[in-house]
Amino acid sequence: MTRALLASGTFAALALGATSALAGNLEEPVIAPAPAPVAVVPVAQGNDWTGFYAGGSLGYAEVEESDPANFEADGATYGLHAGYDYDFGSFVLGGELEISGFDVSAGGVDADSVARAKLRAGYDAGNFMPYVTAGAAQLNTGGALEGDDTGAFYGVGMDYLLTDSIRVGGEVLKHEFDNFDDSGLDLEATTASLRMSFQF
Repeated sequence: MTRALLASGTFAALALGATSALAGNLEEPVIAPAPAPVAVVPVAQGNDWTGFYAGGSLGYAEVEESDPANFEADGATYGLHAGYDYDFGSFVLGGELEISGFDVSAGGVDADSVARAKLRAGYDAGNFMPYVTAGAAQLNTGGALEGDDTGAFYGVGMDYLLTDSIRVGGEVLKHEFDNFDDSGLDLEATTASLRMSFQF
């Protein structure tokens, strides 16, 4: 009987020790906090727009006198242009020469062509370059109002680098010719064109 009591006491002591050991290991797990999310802001990578370019355009023109009741006409345009841009980093400055033929006629008056000398200032937004432009323009007319005169123009445009050497884009320009060729007529022309250029 003494052996039985000793055995049961030993068993109880072992059981109590094991329970204490297990209880010591039942600590609350430590959960590490998740790392704070980091915002990734894409940075636009600029392209080098520096270089010569040349190409052509197709578009639409509306020519009118300051009083549209006297003269108003619209039609297609087509042209050639060449220029040079210099990329300063995020700012692009350039110059361009352009000649556009007009298929615009009304009331016996033909708007034949316009030649432009442009200054362009743009923003290097990677493959895109939005820009503003202004300069001098010479309008040539025929028919009942044959002559030519120099005026001013201003407008906006956008170029996109399709490849390293091909640009596509569009442009909207407003032209003003006061007292056209001493005729007493103030003519205005608005053009919108799609352009394609090769960059060298």
